[in-house]
Amino acid sequence: MENARLSIGGIGVTLTGGASVALAMRLPGMAVFAQPGADGMVVRLDEQVMLPPCRWLYSYDLEVSGVKCRFGVGEDGCHYQVFGDGVVLRHDSREPDSMVCSAVADASLLVPADGTAGECGAVHAGLALQAKGSSYSVQALLGGDAALARRFEGGQFATVYLSPRDYHRVHMPCDGWLTRVVYVPGALMSVAPRVVQAVPGLFARNERVVCVFETAHGPLALVLVGAAIVGSVQLPWQGRVMRAAREAAPQVWDYSAQHMRLVRGQEMGRFLMGSTVVMLWRQPQPLRFEADWRSGARARQGQALANTH
Repeated sequence: MENARLSIGGIGVTLTGGASVALAMRLPGMAVFAQPGADGMVVRLDEQVMLPPCRWLYSYDLEVSGVKCRFGVGEDGCHYQVFGDGVVLRHDSREPDSMVCSAVADASLLVPADGTAGECGAVHAGLALQAKGSSYSVQALLGGDAALARRFEGGQFATVYLSPRDYHRVHMPCDGWLTRVVYVPGALMSVAPRVVQAVPGLFARNERVVCVFETAHGPLALVLVGAAIVGSVQLPWQGRVMRAAREAAPQVWDYSAQHMRLVRGQEMGRFLMGSTVVMLWRQPQPLRFEADWRSGARARQGQALANTH
């Protein structure tokens, strides 16, 4: 059979080679087809590929939406999910151009990750909203750096929650020049929405990595917040951060002299599993959030988040 392109619930699937196709499993919002082949199950699902597993660097046994699997990182650096029927799901990075379409070409900021939209709004009196009736300190979120926190006073923020079934990589919402990376030690509590509502200041208490950028319109920070089991964040230019340094105080890496530019849509980090990304920015004029961006809504990396008009 030649390669065939199918659409399942809006998800594009390319079937490669072989003579038969069977529905191997279904998760919420995800249909996975498998084909027996000489080298194992081979399928392309959106930007995710099923391939034979390699040796693990580390792995965990999990249950995702009622389906048991093993999740971990292979010796090739890719993230894998292995299911009991032999199907292996590998999470590959998306290319910037494939995600930034003409419909959002004029967006000032794009959504950085697949997941569920969290709270968004203005940074006021040094606070950002975590959940209804609960806020956290931006200074604490950024590792206690008061000068950096002041740069975002009067700015805006947005949050994306990545569940274990989501694409686990984070991409740039706009062009930016990296100035520093800050590792902030902390707890590894769950960041599931029900926990976020129940635990005050959770994002500023969990272990996290803060990436600070300068953009054409002002400062931008992407905060990758760790969670239960998710004690590892990898940055393309630096490698693994959270497992490489478990210190009592924040650690800072200065990139200001390296003129490292990341373009909109480019991968800037990845989680071992689902977690949370907090975006902070300040521009001369507040941006207008898109009408479909509301807490609890499905978020798709590359869609428009906020605009100047």
